[in-house]
Amino acid sequence: MSRVLLIEDHQTVRDGLQLALTRHGHTVDAVATGEQGLARLRTGTADVVILDLMLPGMDGFEVCRRIRSAGDLPIIMLTARNDDMDVVAGLEAGADDYVVKPVQPRVLEARIRAVLRRTGGEPRPAGAEPAVERHGELTIDRAALVVTRNGLRVGLAPTELRLLLELSGTPGRVLSRQQLLEAVWEHGYLGDSRLVDACVQRLRAKIEDDSAAPVYVQTVRGFGYRFGPL
Repeated sequence: MSRVLLIEDHQTVRDGLQLALTRHGHTVDAVATGEQGLARLRTGTADVVILDLMLPGMDGFEVCRRIRSAGDLPIIMLTARNDDMDVVAGLEAGADDYVVKPVQPRVLEARIRAVLRRTGGEPRPAGAEPAVERHGELTIDRAALVVTRNGLRVGLAPTELRLLLELSGTPGRVLSRQQLLEAVWEHGYLGDSRLVDACVQRLRAKIEDDSAAPVYVQTVRGFGYRFGPL
């Protein structure tokens, strides 16, 4: 049973989502402001945060940045409109995924389960390539789900880690944004490339010497991304 922290200021929306998610088997702690949400995280635990962007006082973007700076807790943001600027800003602040209001509980439930699967990683089949891979200065331990660079651990959010695992699993192979969206985010519909591009930028900032001239996660213009070759 997963523990959900829901931060939503609109009481009707908050109560409806809390009821729906509880019926799906989640334990839901619902609060109305970003300040209350951060306080709950300091005193309790959660497996995933559902975060409204348009909050009174501290807005959702700042809440997202603070949660992400403190660790790798998965964040799904709620946006009142499919506004490109809001979505991109939220993803750049560290959100793993987003859902547009009015929220369909079944869609939100699917996103929660997908992001929690990313948190747990994926099992490695018997006889597969070695769990620990070395790519230049980067070491990827697939069994322990640990990434180090020059011997120092790299803190990656679950979606960033899953993206790196997907790309590095087939070095040199170009994967389209749609392929990555389906493999990492488990979205089966025609793609929202903003999720992929924003996550790539966050990942590059953590593993590359110069994110403007990436060595590991390379852009293949007009096609997608590939890992290396180094």
